Amino acid sequence: MKHLSWVAFSLGCVLALLLDSVLPAQAQGAVARAVLFYSPSCGHCHKVITEDLPPLFEKYGQRLQIVGVDTAQPGGQALYQAATQRFKIPPEQQGVPMLIVGDVVLIGSLDIPEQLPGLIEKYLAQGGVAWPDIPGLAEAFTVEQRTPTATSARPTITITLAQPGSSATPAPATAPAAMATPAPTAKPGLIVTDDRPLGLKEKLARDPLGNALAIVVLIGMVFVVGYTAFAWRRLGPSSELVERLIPALSLFGLGVAGYLAYVETQQVAAVCGPVGDCNTVQQSEYARLFGLLPIGMLGVAGYVAILIAWSVAQFRRGKWADLASLSLLAMTLFGTLFSIYLTFLEPFVIGATCAWCLTSAMVMTALLWLSVAPGKRAISNLFHGEKHGI
Repeated sequence: MKHLSWVAFSLGCVLALLLDSVLPAQAQGAVARAVLFYSPSCGHCHKVITEDLPPLFEKYGQRLQIVGVDTAQPGGQALYQAATQRFKIPPEQQGVPMLIVGDVVLIGSLDIPEQLPGLIEKYLAQGGVAWPDIPGLAEAFTVEQRTPTATSARPTITITLAQPGSSATPAPATAPAAMATPAPTAKPGLIVTDDRPLGLKEKLARDPLGNALAIVVLIGMVFVVGYTAFAWRRLGPSSELVERLIPALSLFGLGVAGYLAYVETQQVAAVCGPVGDCNTVQQSEYARLFGLLPIGMLGVAGYVAILIAWSVAQFRRGKWADLASLSLLAMTLFGTLFSIYLTFLEPFVIGATCAWCLTSAMVMTALLWLSVAPGKRAISNLFHGEKHGI
């Protein structure tokens, strides 16, 4: 019996050693595969690609494969729409960056770095996970492995459109990649890149209806500013009733700016209407002033300041009232000029239009028009001494 016990113990040790050597080998052979939808103009996407994913590639090496799909391209946008329908993502939650691994969808630059590492560990422990079940993925592109160059520290992969009728499937790449440079023969469509410049026609075509509306609003704002400047002396006084529209419009603008500030600071998807692509705009690098201050927060501060100036002008008398009216004119003029700049960026630089932003721009332009009459009175009183004997 003692001899048999030693034999059993020895066999158990050998089996443990075999399992210890086999299981890690199997785990190392497991691969977690995911698809990342992004836009070249999306600041949050840039953060995910350049800051959040590289440490994961360093840690998992060839066990992690991520294919990037540029939603700015027609083929990429088609795949994105197919993915949102396949995984039943409601419109108010749609946006980029969006990463799909297995049957899990992660949206935004907060959820991806927070949840992706745990999902990678989970799927690798289960033996890996295949490419997400996105309709059209297998037919849309082929994956070609590329070798590292002298200027590339990590092998990359290129996505090109499959030939019509092709049943090509994404071949498992042997090196991790978050994005890649397009092959010389790559057709327009699914090109994985973060810095490929788009032509003006391509930008306008990304959101034709929204961009057309932005151009119309832009022309209207420029006309109001130009007409105000050239017809300054001929502009007559406005009624007190008309001027009392200023607080109502300011409160409305404050609500719009407050919602945009919430979207930008909380990094959530905005509720967009039937016109425009506000999430692309809010996720662009232009959504923050100097890369730090959210434009929505700047709008909130501006509308609050306008309300304060209007209140002082209404409820104070003398010089303070005139200074407040002059400040009101200056702030609305600055706000309109800045709105012209932001509205110009939407169709001509970003290639997408935010209906919320257009609404705020039109409100600010209306406030400028309403502030002209009290501003002229204030200038007359302060600099010509008609009221204060200056």
